[in-house]
Amino acid sequence: MQIRNAFDKFAVSFEVFPPKTETGIDNLFYELSLLKKFNPAYVSVTYGAGGSTREKTIDLSMKIKESLSIEPLMHFTCVGNSKSEVAEHLEKVKTLGLTNILALRGDPPAGSADFIPAADGFAYASELIKFIKSKNGFSIAAAGYPEKHPDAPSIEEDIRHLKEKTDAGAEIIITQLFLENDKFLRFRDLCVKEKISVKIIPGIMPVVTLPQIERMVNLSGVILPRKMDADIKNADGDAEKIFQIGVDYASTQVENLMKEGVPGFHFYPLNKARAISEVIENSGILK
Repeated sequence: MQIRNAFDKFAVSFEVFPPKTETGIDNLFYELSLLKKFNPAYVSVTYGAGGSTREKTIDLSMKIKESLSIEPLMHFTCVGNSKSEVAEHLEKVKTLGLTNILALRGDPPAGSADFIPAADGFAYASELIKFIKSKNGFSIAAAGYPEKHPDAPSIEEDIRHLKEKTDAGAEIIITQLFLENDKFLRFRDLCVKEKISVKIIPGIMPVVTLPQIERMVNLSGVILPRKMDADIKNADGDAEKIFQIGVDYASTQVENLMKEGVPGFHFYPLNKARAISEVIENSGILK
């Protein structure tokens, strides 16, 4: 199935990242075997900063396709790739039958603060998308940012760039995680105003551990909703209580977004099945 058709009917999908060890890979496939019962439309596979996991991304995508019979959606970025290198990569993955790509500008390599295009490379995701589209046979997804991309001066400017992505050939939008539905709904309304007509899939991540919360706040600038923040503080470090707070909050997010007519959900399980499984089952979205 190509990504453009993945949400022709209501569906869910999951995102995973390539583990660093064989044990990690075995653990991931155990967790994915638990999530398979939800019949995901696809599983997206991330691509390390600076393209550091390119081969692992390909290998993991192939294993998901062959071992679990789930369609992979490969992330691919502009970072460190000339046009000829991108063309070579696309030819390779097409030969392997991997034709669904989430095209991203990407983050700079570790230790670099600013994004610098490769020589004869691409500066923007829209340029990469247009190039991939020209190669035929690929179905392309783009990323959306309900709280705007960190580099964008405003949400309105960010959505104008998103329109450039869909005009270039992106056929579906998958959002980054957000913790307040109002931000997603505003983002969706602004997309409609900008005449973006492709399906927009909300990205949901249950926030279930203190290290996860700290990382989100420090790296992404995400601000916890006031009630969630208060509940977590009242949990006084109790890991199981914090886990349930995160699951309950995400379950409510999902239930309320269902009432808004979203076409499906893209979940970020951080390579673990438990929290996502509980959210899906609590919310009853697949019944």
